[in-house]
Amino acid sequence: MRPTLKIIRYELEDVRRSRGVMVYSVVLFLLTEGLLRLGGGGPRAVLSLSSVVLLLVPLVSLLFGTTYLYAARDFTELLLAQPVHRVALFRGLYLGLAVPLALGFALAVGLPFVWHTAATDSLRPLVTLLSTGVLLTFAFTGLACLIATAVDDRARGLGIAVVVWLLATVVYDGLVLAATMTFGDWPLERPLLGLTLLNPVDLGRVLLLLQFDTAALMGYTGAVFERFFGSAQGVTVSLAALAAWIVVPLIVGEHRFRRKDF
Repeated sequence: MRPTLKIIRYELEDVRRSRGVMVYSVVLFLLTEGLLRLGGGGPRAVLSLSSVVLLLVPLVSLLFGTTYLYAARDFTELLLAQPVHRVALFRGLYLGLAVPLALGFALAVGLPFVWHTAATDSLRPLVTLLSTGVLLTFAFTGLACLIATAVDDRARGLGIAVVVWLLATVVYDGLVLAATMTFGDWPLERPLLGLTLLNPVDLGRVLLLLQFDTAALMGYTGAVFERFFGSAQGVTVSLAALAAWIVVPLIVGEHRFRRKDF
């Protein structure tokens, strides 16, 4: 555990010097501040931020994570020459990336709501937005670590990261919509619930939309979503699905990292 903490401390300092997280946080802060000043009350700002968060957080986590890990390859090889366990090194690299990204997101989005006193009238949607953003940060940073470990070529790895982002945020929704239109005469409520759980971005989108009573705009399927995700069982399953999107890439990444010949 001690080597992991040392690596995390070094990573946090190195990430801070890279200024990538600072730029990311400043952009989110200015966007949140602008929406609160120009977009009306707190609930409207949260609803507007939802779409931005669901697109921006996975993209930044994937690209920043893969870019940083490829740039830190020499540092990784140097540590592997020391008496440091590979699992401890992998976890330290992951947490050293995920923690500052998640913290920068939470502060950049949450602080403007606090000093605009807009958090009181939109507390539940805001908490859901912050929780979703943090969980997506950890999930897609794990995917970035897996990509950077499995693919040696930097350009190819970055290309795969972009493709993963497109699949999760754009292509997946298009395929689900096409399947819904094709098999519209069949009962699709349960399959759609399962497909939602298989994509962390879609899962976060549904959880956020249900905070604003917009399920009625989705018809009968929205009512099914509201009944499922609004129940204790639905919340438990949703959290388990998001946790799986964090844990599974890390397990696979650790396995590849232990066997990788640097």
